[in-house]
Amino acid sequence: MDSPNDEIQKTMSKKKESDPLIMATKINISSNNDNNDGIYLCWKDLWVSVPNKKVGRRPILEGISGYAQPGEVLAIMGPSGCGKSTLLDALAGRLASNTRQSGDILVNGRKQALAFGTSAYVTQDDTLMTTLTVKETIYYSAQLQLPQSMSLETKKERAEETIKEMGLQEAMNTRIGGWSLKGLSGGQKRRVSICIEILTRPKLLFLDEPTSGLDSAASYHVMNRIIKIAQQDMRTIVASIHQPSSEVFELFGNLCLLSYGKTIYFGSTSKANEFFAVSGFPCPFMRNPSDHYLRTINKDFDDIEEGLGKNIINSGKAIDTLVMSYESSEACLNVRQRVLTISQKNGRFIENKGSQAGFITQCRVLTQRSFVNMYRDLGYYWLRLLIYLALCLCIGTIFHEIGSDYGSIQARSSMLVFVVGFLTFMAIGGFPSFVEEMKFFTRERLNGHYGVGAFVIGNTLSSTPFLLLISLVPGAVAYYLADVQKGIDKFAYFFLMLFVCMMLVESLMMIVASIVPDFLMGIITGAGIQGIMMLNGGFFRLPNELPMPIWKYPLYYLSFHKYAIQGFYKNEFETFTYFTNSGLAIRVTRDEILRDIFQVELNYSKWGNIVIVFGMVILYRLIFLCIIKGKEKFRPMVRGFKYCYVPHI
Repeated sequence: MDSPNDEIQKTMSKKKESDPLIMATKINISSNNDNNDGIYLCWKDLWVSVPNKKVGRRPILEGISGYAQPGEVLAIMGPSGCGKSTLLDALAGRLASNTRQSGDILVNGRKQALAFGTSAYVTQDDTLMTTLTVKETIYYSAQLQLPQSMSLETKKERAEETIKEMGLQEAMNTRIGGWSLKGLSGGQKRRVSICIEILTRPKLLFLDEPTSGLDSAASYHVMNRIIKIAQQDMRTIVASIHQPSSEVFELFGNLCLLSYGKTIYFGSTSKANEFFAVSGFPCPFMRNPSDHYLRTINKDFDDIEEGLGKNIINSGKAIDTLVMSYESSEACLNVRQRVLTISQKNGRFIENKGSQAGFITQCRVLTQRSFVNMYRDLGYYWLRLLIYLALCLCIGTIFHEIGSDYGSIQARSSMLVFVVGFLTFMAIGGFPSFVEEMKFFTRERLNGHYGVGAFVIGNTLSSTPFLLLISLVPGAVAYYLADVQKGIDKFAYFFLMLFVCMMLVESLMMIVASIVPDFLMGIITGAGIQGIMMLNGGFFRLPNELPMPIWKYPLYYLSFHKYAIQGFYKNEFETFTYFTNSGLAIRVTRDEILRDIFQVELNYSKWGNIVIVFGMVILYRLIFLCIIKGKEKFRPMVRGFKYCYVPHI
């Protein structure tokens, strides 16, 4: 018995054999429809399927064809789950790695990758840094995307010009805004997202539901701006639209109407009413045409009204009727002829140039932007600083007078272990901010704004001053209030070790954020990893008492707590001798404390412990870089298909 996937492939083959596109001759197009500088996009017999537990693979798009051309906006419409976003992602080369895709998608008649600066994709969610103003957001993006040869003044002018194009000049100095600050409206945020992607003046623009979450007035203004941009600069724009108002619907040039992976109608929006009327589903007087179309082709509801006589028929039957009507219509023939002509254009090849900003410029801009974001976001580091100060004040007062007898050894070690364990553990409080930063990176990286290495370096450099601050100030409070060994050299070591541990835990949480992008799951994962490391650090169970092979080898040596705790021990007990009087004076030396009581490794100095922990910081950052680069490498690959977006690395 053939698998469902084999059945799909057979159906595709049969359709190709009978497709008029294969038999037709080349059709000449009048010069008024051609634009040598624009981008012609077409797709023929496009199939997309995803894994399904019950049937092997389930088709999302079933042999659809269509085109988009310069100076026009193609609207992709349909009910929820019809394949709008899948079609948009397929055209933009953004399908997930578990999808299978077949058919032809051609850019200017060629199978070629989309190039940075020539195409752009605006996602449905407005992923923006809430602390930046509109002007700062666009200007930073301009520095990253525009050519290195362009002066900063010219980039600034381009940014301001783009802001004016989208009608945001009155809000230039307004912050984007988020949960803690009222900023832009939904429509303004959507226009900012579009501004970012049109800075390079792309000839091909993909918009995923640009009117989502907007009222009718905001939707109209946003789409009206987009239409003007398409017409003035002869840009090719493809947008998925959920449910536009009648005013917005009238703005579109062409309409692609889908229902559960099948084409219901493709053609001029002005002729869609005529098609539905001829097919037996005329649009009632004074009803929004888009509402009528979506109501007619929605399978989620059992019955619909047919014709003006109010006959009730099954919605599935209505969809089948419309599909058959379209396949035998003049609109379908026109689409096939137009697709054939575009596929035979053999137009110019689009080169993939990658980000046009230099690596040093990328690092500088990303560092500056991230630093400003961290500085203005109270929840990123400032709240953690206050909590650290409160905790260190508690530590200092609790361990203020512990004395210098034999019993104080345990108290000193407990204080140092708490600093290493719990203060560094609190770094998971920044995880939500890490996840947001990963969202910014994912959106900008998919559009080729900058490289992975520049992002990792920028993130590291921008966070360093804040980590220094929250290590120095709270660390000084705890160190000088507690009754530990004083001395500027000893405090310097204490501060440096705490700082390096903070960097390491942040690096660990960035790795978790790149793998587990969910707030709750990420915090649980990060806390679990740190809990295991803390348990294996050599305090709760001495190193020689740890069970082998797993807990002692390798987990004990992989835990940064081991090296941090032993470094603190060496710093605290290296120059002092303790006495205890219980009838007899017993002298306890440094080596006896470190070797016999805490089982510390003495074959290297305390500075060796800092070097090891710092090496782990570098290793974790490299792992973070490899993870996000590896995910990027495998994301756009689609089986059996050569068209994909290849960002510059």
